[in-house]
Amino acid sequence: MPDNDGFTTRPVYMGRRGVVASGHYLAARAGQKMFDRGGNAIDAAVASGFALNLLEPHNNSLGGEVPILIWSAKDKGPFSISGQGIVGKAATVDWFRKAKIDLIPGDGFLPATIPAMFGSWAFALARFGTLSLKDVLEPTIDLAENGFAVYPSLRRVLGTLATRFRDRWKSSAAVYLPNGKVPAVGELLRNRDLAATLKKVVEVESQAAKSGRESAIQSAIDYWYKGDIAQTIVRFMESTDLKDASGSAHRGLLSLEDFAAWKPKLEPVASVEYRGLTVCKCGPWTQGPVFLQQVRLLEGFDLRSLGHNSASYIHTVIEASKLAFADRERFYGDPDFVEVPMKMLLSADYAADRRKLIDPRKASLEMRPGHGPKEKPQDVTGKPATFRGDTTHTCAIDAAGNMMAATCSGGWIPSSPVVPGLGFPMGTRAQMFFLDPHRANVIAPHKRPRTTLTPSLVLKDGKPLMVFGTPGGDQQDQWTLQFFLNHVDFGMDLQAALDAPNFHSEHFPSSFYPREARAGSLVLESRIPDTTLRELEARGHNARATGAWSNGKVMAVKLDAKNGVISGGVSPRGQIGYVSGD
Repeated sequence: MPDNDGFTTRPVYMGRRGVVASGHYLAARAGQKMFDRGGNAIDAAVASGFALNLLEPHNNSLGGEVPILIWSAKDKGPFSISGQGIVGKAATVDWFRKAKIDLIPGDGFLPATIPAMFGSWAFALARFGTLSLKDVLEPTIDLAENGFAVYPSLRRVLGTLATRFRDRWKSSAAVYLPNGKVPAVGELLRNRDLAATLKKVVEVESQAAKSGRESAIQSAIDYWYKGDIAQTIVRFMESTDLKDASGSAHRGLLSLEDFAAWKPKLEPVASVEYRGLTVCKCGPWTQGPVFLQQVRLLEGFDLRSLGHNSASYIHTVIEASKLAFADRERFYGDPDFVEVPMKMLLSADYAADRRKLIDPRKASLEMRPGHGPKEKPQDVTGKPATFRGDTTHTCAIDAAGNMMAATCSGGWIPSSPVVPGLGFPMGTRAQMFFLDPHRANVIAPHKRPRTTLTPSLVLKDGKPLMVFGTPGGDQQDQWTLQFFLNHVDFGMDLQAALDAPNFHSEHFPSSFYPREARAGSLVLESRIPDTTLRELEARGHNARATGAWSNGKVMAVKLDAKNGVISGGVSPRGQIGYVSGD
């Protein structure tokens, strides 16, 4: 346990009826309103998520994607919703080769996938919620029409984008530069086009109300992917030449047929047992199984005896992370297209063999996947920098035991212009594909890129216990792992586990353009003592300190069914995440 005299930056929030944790305080309030209406955890999380799509436009929007994990009290089981869109039928390795592109850019239209955000929220609501789209969209429509206060981090991002918006992306300037100026902190920012878009969705749902709640929501999904929304997006991308990091201007590769081909769907979760708990993640179309591979490796160590955030503890966790992420690069991809050996990767025997590779005194500087050649990570040079958007998250639990965790991202305003009339930009997730046909994550028509987005759900004795997640790209399953170990192995309460200083490896190739890799790189928040950093350097890590409170924004909600109490917490990092409930 860290010596902090019991101090935490915030109290653990405790309620009885329902608790929602969210990346923005107004989104947490949107979720709370659904509990006030008698809704369940899925209603609350969906309402919170829609609000996040508006409130954090540099981190996510309706042009993005959202992998979701749900525990259904009615069905008594965990479910994964495939909230990742596909690329178009035209997106092939040959297309990019003919265009003389060797790395899919991180901006513009070429890396766009079908925007799965709306369909995934709506599908979760229809299948597991109780309220209507009208109900869950009401807070977001109000905030979009009447405005929300600009906060410091959003103001900083808009300040860096002002010239681009004014000179090249007029549709973005129309929304985010009111009166041609960067809005000040505390100034109300409106997105009337987004409000109009969502009002039309509610109208479509209302017109189909006689067919029943689920059918009416499906009508809204069909409208989005087979009607006006899809048509507006495709028309804009087909008629607009947009310069990207390749150095050339391109139009989009998505068609109306591609939009109609995508559907949100339920998939089985991946899971392992750890210290008497069942940890559930989305499948290998996300990086989620690396969390499971890490805990499989770490279950063979007495972590408490190493000492929390000691050099030996950090070294052990990081070396396990390197092995798991090497397997991510070697094996993970859309299981509809590639056979991923999940049974092997998550087996105790495989973990036992891999665990032997961890040298307690020496950092590995190689990528060492199972059943594949070793190699030293190679950094990338000579490629232009592009905006690397972040992510946000929401999770909720209700008194009945329903749980939902959703990590939403993509459709970042710095990476692609706002679609005129709709109020949101397209995403760029296809930058995570490779163009090497020998890779599991190679691009192919209607394939999902292996996303970094990775919510978490935990059971105890087959019953609901906890949900959590964070923004952070490749680091998500490192920072959430440390939160989980803080809580489970070191006995910290939720907020103390969230507040504790963290660390991460940059050893493996980034999932984002231009896919840089830094062999042996280890980043520690500066609250970890310099003496620890020096000891890690002596073991061969290329260690460096970063800001004291700079890594991620992990949040969690936990159910104590015995006492009828639901607890929640959000990291203070980023300064806008919050919990609400009663």
